[in-house]
Amino acid sequence: MKKVLALVLGLTMMAAMLTGCGKSAASQKWIVSTDTVFKPFEYTNDKNEFVGIDVDLLAAIAEDQGFEYELQSLGWDAAVAAVQAGQADAIIAGATIKQERIDNGWIFSDGYFDATQTFVVKGDSDIASFEDLAGKNVAVKNGTAGADFANSLKDQYGFTVSVFEDSPTMYQDVILGNSAACVEDTPIMACSIKEGGLDLKIPAGMESEGAPYGMAIMDESDRELLDMFNKGLANIKANGKYQEIIDKYLK
Repeated sequence: MKKVLALVLGLTMMAAMLTGCGKSAASQKWIVSTDTVFKPFEYTNDKNEFVGIDVDLLAAIAEDQGFEYELQSLGWDAAVAAVQAGQADAIIAGATIKQERIDNGWIFSDGYFDATQTFVVKGDSDIASFEDLAGKNVAVKNGTAGADFANSLKDQYGFTVSVFEDSPTMYQDVILGNSAACVEDTPIMACSIKEGGLDLKIPAGMESEGAPYGMAIMDESDRELLDMFNKGLANIKANGKYQEIIDKYLK
């Protein structure tokens, strides 16, 4: 009997030691993936610092909620793949909250920014409507709301679509004349044209109805991070920090 009791006590102590070796919820460092160039939401500035609305919002929310994280700049496709493979816990990269993604296992936070998608043409282009795209090609970025918007219109207006992995390459395809237009989130495009001096313009009346961006997880075990993000987002909206970040990049 004494031997059995000693064995039980020993196993209990070992289990406690093993549990103590693991990370507690408070000390968890979350891995968050993001895009590399999606200005003004994430990009590298002239001081070689990775900055942007998503970057600053995540930092402010983490400070408010007291959690640690590592932000990994991977590019859109790689960022999505990292979360799907369990190599990252979440993605924040101007990801539009849409039903198709939810159906495919994306679990979104509350929306943190409402954005439309718009068609964009070369600076000297005479394209002013969807009808003007008939017989032409439109560049899109893989897996984005902009790509969905273009694909929803291509049969109706008779244009084709080419897919790219990043925004700068997509822009260059239009500037070089290979595509007549591209489709991008409106605030990103406006910022990129203004600050990058791109030979592009946004025709009036060629935008979508719009939808919110959200941070996303793809595993229910990461729900704690999503809950903290939502609580922190509500707090920084209430205390003015959220608007301060938005104004820093868009005002």
